[in-house]
Amino acid sequence: MAKLRVGVIGAGSWTVSSHLPNLVRRRDAGEIELTIVNRRNPELLGRIRDDFGFQRATDDWHEVIAAQPDVVVVGSPPGYHFAQAKAALEAGADVMCEKPFTIDPADAWELDATVKRTGKQLFVSYGWNYRPMVIQAHRIMHDDGIGEIEHVSLHMDSVTRELLSETGDYPGADPATVPQADTWSRPETSGGGYGQAQLTHLLGVALWVTDLRGQDVFALMSAPLDAKVELHDAVAMRFTNGAIGTMGGASSHLGGADNRHAVEIRAVGSKGQFHLDLRDNVLWRYRPGDDLRVPLEPDAGLYDCRGPIDAVVDAGLGRSPANNSPAELGARTVEILHAAYRSATSGVLERVATLDRQPA
Repeated sequence: MAKLRVGVIGAGSWTVSSHLPNLVRRRDAGEIELTIVNRRNPELLGRIRDDFGFQRATDDWHEVIAAQPDVVVVGSPPGYHFAQAKAALEAGADVMCEKPFTIDPADAWELDATVKRTGKQLFVSYGWNYRPMVIQAHRIMHDDGIGEIEHVSLHMDSVTRELLSETGDYPGADPATVPQADTWSRPETSGGGYGQAQLTHLLGVALWVTDLRGQDVFALMSAPLDAKVELHDAVAMRFTNGAIGTMGGASSHLGGADNRHAVEIRAVGSKGQFHLDLRDNVLWRYRPGDDLRVPLEPDAGLYDCRGPIDAVVDAGLGRSPANNSPAELGARTVEILHAAYRSATSGVLERVATLDRQPA
């Protein structure tokens, strides 16, 4: 039986440190072959090809599509995601796309429509959505939940001060492939700073667990260290069901909390309360007479991005994996972030621009 053919667009620092080792694990299990890899900067391309055992390497992403792989991993800067993911889907590949999904929410909804039109699958790289703790949180909220959600409070902080201010690297990056500024800290291709780099993860968890959709957004952002993009975000939101909420994001200091991400969601609903904390391993749902506190292992909330890679490979193999990070979820995150950046510039409350695009 022929092995699944995999192509990779954008073999940057995070792809090399996370996605490629996860693909090698599936190759070593005899399920896939690593067909072709792309990187714009050619100096490291040959080493990546040889180190990971790709058959071919190219500095032109169009050649990845032309090779007609069964699965494409898109790990390029955010400004390129739309064109590359759409081309891969239309060429017949299942796709795993890095976050942030796109910069423009209209592009995100167009990719959702392309998924439906082609019948292929797209997975956004929201790794937490595949961790057992977050899957259990989703199940709790959808099995008996807390009623109609009325208020949410979202918080994230992570070690991105050096990365976003271009004064150092991200702790989890591959040391031999320096993170590229246009991926993270050049707004014309990154779309912004902490919001695009990290709050997309927080929203990816929160919107998946709650099914909320943004309607109105007001945001303040700050850029210390002479950064070209924001390092800190403070956001107020109204959702389409009438709920209100806040979202805070901060670039924290190297070494704090052992470099572990803080990701926290608190919600109050018409029938109870919910709390998910991935740093301190809290999963709690309260309803009068029913106080559920889930016991968790110390590493339950740690991040890895194994799940999205396994899911796209399984989709390519015809195994119908659960898609915990579909294009529709990616689009709901993008439209909130897009409105937040507009608000930070205009100084006023901004309406989500794509409310006419309805989730399936």
